[in-house]
Amino acid sequence: MLDEAFAFLCEADRLKSVERASVLMDLSRPENSAEHSWHVALWAMVMGASDRAIAMILLHDLVEIDTGDQPIHLDHDVAGLALAEAEAARRLFGLAPEGGRLAALWRDFEGRADACAVVAKRMDHAQPIFQVLMAADPLPDHVAIVRDNLGAGRAARFETEWPEGWAAAQALLAGRALPGGDLARRLAFLAEADALKGVLRANRLLDGSRRENSAEHSWHLALYALVLGGLAGPGVDVGRVIRMLLIHDLVEIDVGDVPLHSAGGQAHGSAAVRAAKEAAARRIFGLLPEAQGRAMLELWREFEAVATPDAVFAKALDRCQPAVQNLRSGGAGWVEYAVTLAHVEGRVGPWVRAGSPALWEWLHRGLRAHFDG
Repeated sequence: MLDEAFAFLCEADRLKSVERASVLMDLSRPENSAEHSWHVALWAMVMGASDRAIAMILLHDLVEIDTGDQPIHLDHDVAGLALAEAEAARRLFGLAPEGGRLAALWRDFEGRADACAVVAKRMDHAQPIFQVLMAADPLPDHVAIVRDNLGAGRAARFETEWPEGWAAAQALLAGRALPGGDLARRLAFLAEADALKGVLRANRLLDGSRRENSAEHSWHLALYALVLGGLAGPGVDVGRVIRMLLIHDLVEIDVGDVPLHSAGGQAHGSAAVRAAKEAAARRIFGLLPEAQGRAMLELWREFEAVATPDAVFAKALDRCQPAVQNLRSGGAGWVEYAVTLAHVEGRVGPWVRAGSPALWEWLHRGLRAHFDG
């Protein structure tokens, strides 16, 4: 079962290389579909969506591995695209041991089959709009696309479906400041979160083309939880684990990535790094409405403390995913830090084993083959 699960999870890594028409808020490069999926899932979490809606969002763009991104301002062969996406879904979800469950979530999202799917679609359509409108210096052609989208496109429905969001977008289009209140604070937090897409990590994509960033890492981890949740111990709430993983690295906006195998005073787990992360968490979650920010701060602290069943499983996945990335990409990140099997066994093994002995057994076999081969 784990071989099949990781065949799917490693194939999903390719979503990190699918470029979208949208750009990061700093305009530095195009956004990719994996980091978009993370950002939309975070939007859903912040806006009060259900675990089911968030699960749909984690999966919703995987078909773009085969079909590519389809910009809304361009004409499409709607029927042909639907067929291509359905075929991509059959291929991709067919790799996973519970592919039928995942495929059903994707189909429900596509068909807006229930209230959760309607909310998930709303988040998917809202995130690109506010990514443009809340940028410091948005591209004029992107602003024009947003205006058309809100006026007569798929987002025109927001006027009745989500009036508060529609009014906020119209205010920004008109060059007015957002009115104060909870929505403005949530939008400010979500705009700040865009910066996580620029934080580079030590490990690389599976094709070796570049370093992974912390936003797409967070999406991949949440997908790990959705797929591997059956390995969790008693009492673990997988939906809550996914939420924990969506926010666990937001502090890196201020602190940067601290590689697990780094050394010295700024090493992973050092007192200086822990203090910097705490300060970053207070600042970033403090952008949210007070009660919501406090709840997310406590969820982040729970992950850091690794003292609850949910946090133990989340940490196991957070240690496992980079090891798999290294195994499947030739160990480039390990070479950079002169990592040995003993290092991985000591710094990864205890955390993964605590969250899932079966997962560690599977991973350890791969590690021995890599380092001993």
